[in-house]
Amino acid sequence: MSPILGPDSLEVLSRSAEQTHRVGIRLGRLLQGGQVVCLEGPLGVGKTVLARGIGTGWGATLPVLSPSFVLIREHRRAADRQRLLHVDFYRLQDPREAWSLGLEDWLEAPDAVVVVEWPERALEALPPQRLWVRLEFANGDRRRLVFTAQGAVYHSLLQALRRAVFGG
Repeated sequence: MSPILGPDSLEVLSRSAEQTHRVGIRLGRLLQGGQVVCLEGPLGVGKTVLARGIGTGWGATLPVLSPSFVLIREHRRAADRQRLLHVDFYRLQDPREAWSLGLEDWLEAPDAVVVVEWPERALEALPPQRLWVRLEFANGDRRRLVFTAQGAVYHSLLQALRRAVFGG
């Protein structure tokens, strides 16, 4: 049984990879420079599918792919000089390795949105204010996505996402 979620959380039950992608598109449309989104969950749960949707909604000129082998992929959009940084901590052996990626220059930068897969592998490298997304396997192809806002900016983002996903 799931706990009752508070005002700083939002639960979405996705019935397919396409639906997870569409949720990502809606989130991507809302993201602004300086924001950090953390995607946590087991292998194969759909973190990269959600990240790809975020990139599409944000306006990335190229598709968002898994950054597993390069750790960071930078994306641009045609409309402005904003950057979307797709980061993957999966291959980190030690949390201190995250600092060698130059993240401190990008986290909360006004011209960069940062999406991190496997954030739990280097929590100390991440700002305390962020949008945390826990993806879980549900029945069959279904996925449970729990969005948790950590900080006032992210609370507003979560409310906007709630409206974008469920209307109202």
